[in-house]
Amino acid sequence: MSALVVGALIVDARDRVFLQQRAADRKLFPGCWDVVGGHVEAYESPLAALQREIAEETGWRLARVLHRVAEGTWEADGGIRTEVDYVVEVGGDLSAPRLERDKHPRYAWFGPADRPLLDESVRRSGSAFIRDAVTAAHAWLARTPAHHRKDISDSL
Repeated sequence: MSALVVGALIVDARDRVFLQQRAADRKLFPGCWDVVGGHVEAYESPLAALQREIAEETGWRLARVLHRVAEGTWEADGGIRTEVDYVVEVGGDLSAPRLERDKHPRYAWFGPADRPLLDESVRRSGSAFIRDAVTAAHAWLARTPAHHRKDISDSL
């Protein structure tokens, strides 16, 4: 069984990426830092899934999709997941996300200097996907001035 998963690398005005820490009792990647996201349901597009997941996991609303930053596959529950992550901007109070505390008890805004915190997640999970996606997002943000960032939602 194969499923599509979308991830949102939410950025703030300082080009930091929002991550939430998975609860220690989660079956998949316990205690690791993760992006907002989840499975694309059969009835929805990847864009609709991004909108839904951002609202469910943070209370914010998707404003713009800026860049497709990463794609990878992983296995869970006997099936293959293909994950596609996007750099996005959101609307709402970025200082007060509405977390699903039972699933994600903590959050942080990560800049390029925060990579050591992500390295710990790599050690715990055995996967560098999130760290590499955040690193790629920071690289894209650094080379793309804010006034050149365009909404690519129509391409999803």
